[in-house]
Amino acid sequence: MYHQLIRVHRFRFSFLLLSGLVFLLTWPCYSQSSFARTGKVERIKVHGKGLEGNLAGDSPDRDVSIYLPPSYGTDKNRRYPVIYFLHGFTDSDDKWYGLTKHWISLPAVVDKALAEGKTKEFIIVTPNAYNRYFGSMYSNSATIGNWEDYVATELVAYIDKNYRTIPQASSRGLAGHSMGGYGTMRIGQKHPEIFSSLYLLSPCCMIPSLNGPTNPEMAAKLEGVKTQAELEKADFFTKAMFASAASWSPNPTNAPFYVDLPVKDGQPQPMVTARWAANAPLATLDQYVSNIKQLHALAFDAGSKDESIAANIKILDGMLTNYKIPHTYEEYDGDHLNRIAERIEQKMLPFFTSNLVFEVRKKR
Repeated sequence: MYHQLIRVHRFRFSFLLLSGLVFLLTWPCYSQSSFARTGKVERIKVHGKGLEGNLAGDSPDRDVSIYLPPSYGTDKNRRYPVIYFLHGFTDSDDKWYGLTKHWISLPAVVDKALAEGKTKEFIIVTPNAYNRYFGSMYSNSATIGNWEDYVATELVAYIDKNYRTIPQASSRGLAGHSMGGYGTMRIGQKHPEIFSSLYLLSPCCMIPSLNGPTNPEMAAKLEGVKTQAELEKADFFTKAMFASAASWSPNPTNAPFYVDLPVKDGQPQPMVTARWAANAPLATLDQYVSNIKQLHALAFDAGSKDESIAANIKILDGMLTNYKIPHTYEEYDGDHLNRIAERIEQKMLPFFTSNLVFEVRKKR
């Protein structure tokens, strides 16, 4: 009888232990797969030689947020494709990476896509392009420094040297939202030798206004900003005008902002607006058709309620179609922000999963 009781208790203990293990392995909050599919975020500083001496006085040592995929810490011999993701105007890398409260957390979106099997693993890199003017437009300028070169050459070189990347264009993607979408097209159409695939999410600034702030009230507001403190308090449109001027119409003799605005003494400045137009991807696309044809894949989208941007990417679709350049274009039901996380999860990440190369190609 005593031995029978012992056997019963042992059976019950074993059953409870097994049940507990099954519970831990199957309950979503504690499952092995849940732990295994969570990436890691690092935030580092990457110096930009081309950002040194910028007239705005911004540091050339830039914060950079990096998402390392779940297997990066355990599979020490594995190398990964990289997506360089560019944030939007007035945003910063820490906001997108869940380090500061924001409307999106990119790591959470990627982790969700991995858990649902919608994407392969990537390293994702985002530099902090927030500056004195609230955004760099990812352009080269004496006023803000050479941001285009920083992203395309200096940052890529640093990441390849310090992380287990697959250091080849076929394994590098470039993407971004809003100002970052603009930067993606601007940089990507010039550098197919660095980035092979591009995804533009609601890209801004594809066709800058050729007339500038012609409304007298807007012009007066723009010219009324005399100090940095006043610029900090300005509305979004005014800030965007200063950022555009700092990026596309710098003036090293015009302190304190070192820019030429598109209006002076209430009058439009045609030369300034011409300089802005020369930086519009839709105006320059014809010059880079041979480069764009070298890209492996190109996709872009925008919400239908984001009317001006949706209209501009429809023009981009038409231009690429005329040149018989393969691409993916979609206008969906949404605005500038409300479905971006969903688009990244369901469209952007699968796009790069399908189009980037996941192994090192041997040189011939």
